[in-house]
Amino acid sequence: MGMTAVELGKAIKDGQVSVVEATQACLDSIEACEKDYNSFVTVDREGALAQAEEVQKKIDAGELNGPLAGVPIAIKDNMCQEGVQTSCSSKILSNFVPTYTAEAVVKLKEAGAVIVGHTNMDEFAMGSTTETSYFGETRNPWDTNRVPGGSSGGSAAAVAGEEVPCALGSDTGGSIRQPASFCGVTGIKPTYGRVSRYGLIAYGSSLDQIGPLAKNVEDCATILEIISQYDKKDSTSVNRDDNDFTSALVDDVKGLKIGLPRDYFTEGLEPEIKEAVYGVAETLKAKGAIVEEFDLGMVEYAIPAYYIIASAEASSNLERFDGVKYGYRTPEYTDLHNMYKKSRSEGFGPEVKRRIMLGSFVLSSGYYDAYYVKALKAKALIKQAYDKAFEKYDIILGPVAPTTALKMGESLSDPIKMYLGDVYTVPVNLAGLPGISLPCGTDKDGMPIGVQMVGDAFNEKTIIRAAYAFEQTREYKRPAQVSERGL
Repeated sequence: MGMTAVELGKAIKDGQVSVVEATQACLDSIEACEKDYNSFVTVDREGALAQAEEVQKKIDAGELNGPLAGVPIAIKDNMCQEGVQTSCSSKILSNFVPTYTAEAVVKLKEAGAVIVGHTNMDEFAMGSTTETSYFGETRNPWDTNRVPGGSSGGSAAAVAGEEVPCALGSDTGGSIRQPASFCGVTGIKPTYGRVSRYGLIAYGSSLDQIGPLAKNVEDCATILEIISQYDKKDSTSVNRDDNDFTSALVDDVKGLKIGLPRDYFTEGLEPEIKEAVYGVAETLKAKGAIVEEFDLGMVEYAIPAYYIIASAEASSNLERFDGVKYGYRTPEYTDLHNMYKKSRSEGFGPEVKRRIMLGSFVLSSGYYDAYYVKALKAKALIKQAYDKAFEKYDIILGPVAPTTALKMGESLSDPIKMYLGDVYTVPVNLAGLPGISLPCGTDKDGMPIGVQMVGDAFNEKTIIRAAYAFEQTREYKRPAQVSERGL
């Protein structure tokens, strides 16, 4: 369980470990850790072991020889998997079993990865702490009194806690990068359109992207290479032939131009995080990169634009959950309209209701132009600001979040504070750009600090190259609890 996904894949290929042994080790680790972390909603023990036996046969027959053949992986609970409960960590879908599988998961299965279960998340991916789940909050393996971040907190915690070598998450406004930062692992949010959204239960359709969470950059690049394929079932999928991300794993940043936005290092950012991010810039500078500070602009408009657009899309996407065809239905009702109201009132949690109401408000007659249209204009201006920056720089370097992992319950009491915590991640989604988060140090309490590298559209290779070069200067740190378990 201490191996990276690629290391485990090589050990399986070399015959040192069987696929069943690797899968059983994951399942045993999950069983031992779940009472502390609550990273999983569903663990498909029988299905995983059956998959493992099938994959082993294909490896032995020479039909599977990819880097992830036989490697166990977890997927976030908003990605459909045929025959397995997929709930978005919501009561309203707590009994939903899909009849098809998300395209990204199909690609992993075709590559020989073994799906062991679905990870916990903020309900319908709405939150930054994984505390809004119907199945209880997930806890951070570095300190179980703290949140793992969100909404892909279950995936990040499962990787950090060494329950699985790697996992898939989804990122609408930072939901891969922020939990990766909080849990001391690596996560990539690809360019919008790079990975198929088919089978991903939608929150904000113009913002959502599936991406990997793993222990290091190599694992993330390997997973991204597998799941980044054109899909005609997704109208936003882009057909590209530059998906060989592992070719970017070179320790060379000579001549790479890196921009540090001054707007990111103002009040609200913890001094230790500022120091750690500047430290990354100095390290890359010492390796031959050119580092400059600049004014990005439009940063103050990102949060309001994001929450208006995301909530508007959520109110539209979540209309389908009405208790008629599938999902939770209230046991007692008087007529059709009463059944709709009671099913949705009982099925959705407070944060989801808040965003549906906000979204319905900004799309309503009289407010559409005042809020929603203005937010779309702000989104276009944010994209322009990034376009201008990328005329000069190859990478934009900055923090992932203004703080390290918060204590449990701190954000839920103040939703606005939680929303403002996304200030460094949401502009990347609004502009549809790729971003990577990787560990770059720890704070005074020993909690991980993450650094974010953002590239121009479809320039994942550039950020993977820079992240890999920085990663070569430090060792992967495991949470103390994981080291003590002796895994």
